[in-house]
Amino acid sequence: MKAVVLAGGYATRLWPITRHRPKMFLPLGETTVIERIYAELEATDRIEGVYVSTNERFAPDFEAQLADSPYDKPRLSVEETRKEDEKLGVIGALAQLVDREGIDDDLLVIAGDNIFDFAVEDFLEYDGQKSGPTIAAYDVGSPERATAYGVVDLEGDRVVDFQEKPDSPPGTRVSVGCYAFPQGSIELLPTYLEEGNDPDEPGWFVQWLQSRESTYAYTFDGTWFDIGTRESYLDAVAWHLDGESRVAETASLENATVGDDVHVMADATLVDTDVERAVIFPDVRLDGTSVRRSIVDEGATLGDVDLHDAMIGAYTQIPGGSRG
Repeated sequence: MKAVVLAGGYATRLWPITRHRPKMFLPLGETTVIERIYAELEATDRIEGVYVSTNERFAPDFEAQLADSPYDKPRLSVEETRKEDEKLGVIGALAQLVDREGIDDDLLVIAGDNIFDFAVEDFLEYDGQKSGPTIAAYDVGSPERATAYGVVDLEGDRVVDFQEKPDSPPGTRVSVGCYAFPQGSIELLPTYLEEGNDPDEPGWFVQWLQSRESTYAYTFDGTWFDIGTRESYLDAVAWHLDGESRVAETASLENATVGDDVHVMADATLVDTDVERAVIFPDVRLDGTSVRRSIVDEGATLGDVDLHDAMIGAYTQIPGGSRG
């Protein structure tokens, strides 16, 4: 079995933080979102090789990351797009990758911006007991949240209905961006696209498949985050920190208060500053500043501001602060 890690998006909802970096590189403690997935796939014996699917714009970033990576399985596969309006859609890009790489095997497809606490090996063991595609499913707990995802209706563990982003969801259990497709299902990708079906979300393909062959759901409790917004990323950081905060040894705090769910990275300087539920990237300077539910990117200098529910781009300067 091969695996594809989907990492081709441009993450416009997280701009400016992701304007010049893949959102999969956002830090979670000492690792990153995508490195958690690499580690899982590396440890899973059934996975023989991993294709990291990204775009031409971010290809150099992934090349550099993989060159320094301790993992042997991942290799880069690049789609021919450089900006948002050139995107092929997830299914279009997946079909192109399968053709480009000559894949003729069962395929695990996993979103590179997902954080979940089930073991991929357990998911694939479950899939191995089934005769058709398997998806991972999670109860998000509210119809409002469910409208943003593919909503799954089950009889036992069999998918009997799948609705991608419905306005009025029939339930709150959703597909979470982890799919195991038999080789026969993968061979249907060209047919799906030639029929004029939606090339974007994988859920549309699952919805189409489910009406043609038995499809199953691996349901799990615990934790799942879709890193697509400031709020979801900060939620994931808070989960990773487990109610505590992390301050790098080389960070400097002078009359600064660091509350819960805060990650302050290397060489940041906080003077007369109060921070809570935030991520402060390396080499940031905060002077006389309050930061709540916000992300401040590398090298920014902020002074005499109250920052709530915000994202500040790299090397931004807001008057009031000064470089020491």
